[in-house]
Amino acid sequence: MPTNLYGPRDNFNLETSHVMPAMIRKMHLARLLNEGNEAALRADFNSRPVEGVDGNAPMDDIVKVLAKYGISDKSLLLWGTGKPVREFLWSDDMADASVYCLEHINFEDVRGENPEVRNCHINVGSGKEISIYDLAMLVKETVGYKGEVLWDSEKPDGTMRKLTDVSRLHSLGWRHRMEINDGVPALYEWYLNNL
Repeated sequence: MPTNLYGPRDNFNLETSHVMPAMIRKMHLARLLNEGNEAALRADFNSRPVEGVDGNAPMDDIVKVLAKYGISDKSLLLWGTGKPVREFLWSDDMADASVYCLEHINFEDVRGENPEVRNCHINVGSGKEISIYDLAMLVKETVGYKGEVLWDSEKPDGTMRKLTDVSRLHSLGWRHRMEINDGVPALYEWYLNNL
């Protein structure tokens, strides 16, 4: 059972993406708008149009669709309070954990004393959590965004805490490799190299 995954080839579509890739792209677009970098903004929109608006659209249309997602030339508005905490796992670590389990773990290792096939799943995660606020500040620093990050507390926070118990997987000998402080810059670099 995996936790929240992120990594290369993630979904950066502002309409359907999850928290990490959405935050990275929003922060990137906010930085470009804040810096007045129209050419880079258009290149991003040509690579990944937003609601049918691509980089060939009039700049007013691009600014209008960005505003719909809380992005202006001065600030970025994110949903909720930033207080919820989440756990994230680099997608390559998930793949590594899957191969590790297939190659090194037998059913008896997870079944324990219970002869029935129940509760023998293995949680896969980092076992570490970060607040959405702290994630936003890490993304802000990584992207180099100089504008203001605001929070819309009228929007839902979602579940306040999501952390998997990875003690079973750790006891079976596997641990994640990519820490989030390295993963966010790696994901942003992948994003920039794949526009």
